[in-house]
Amino acid sequence: MNAPRYVRPSWTDALFNRLPYALARLGFSVYGTRILAVRGRRSGTWRTAVVNLLDHDGARYLVSPRGETQWVRNLRAAGGGELRLGRRCESFVAREIADGDKPAVLRAYLRRWRFEGKAFFAGLAADPSDADLLRVARDYPVFRLTAAS
Repeated sequence: MNAPRYVRPSWTDALFNRLPYALARLGFSVYGTRILAVRGRRSGTWRTAVVNLLDHDGARYLVSPRGETQWVRNLRAAGGGELRLGRRCESFVAREIADGDKPAVLRAYLRRWRFEGKAFFAGLAADPSDADLLRVARDYPVFRLTAAS
């Protein structure tokens, strides 16, 4: 079995991500950005990352275009976290969806953030088929979010 896919951010990616992170802290969302806060799986301290929140068919999703990132691993362990935008903070419970359920969500993600498609979804056509999306689904963790009670 292959190692989980992970695309490490370059120094330019890290530099570029500072802008949407800073804007989200101030309360401005760029294309659905939020600050994801989740407890670290080992330390238990809050860890944050800027993410794209996808609204699709009445549900909310987080997709990791970089694959098995630290926030993905922490979210799996914690089972939930917070989405922050300015002073607003929403607690949520996360459930990772099965690979077979990912094509529609991945397609919606690709349509919404088309500019990321070439960098993180290399080898896929502009409008990939379900078969193509199923072929790569294991490389892209997807979580469905529900409000924490």
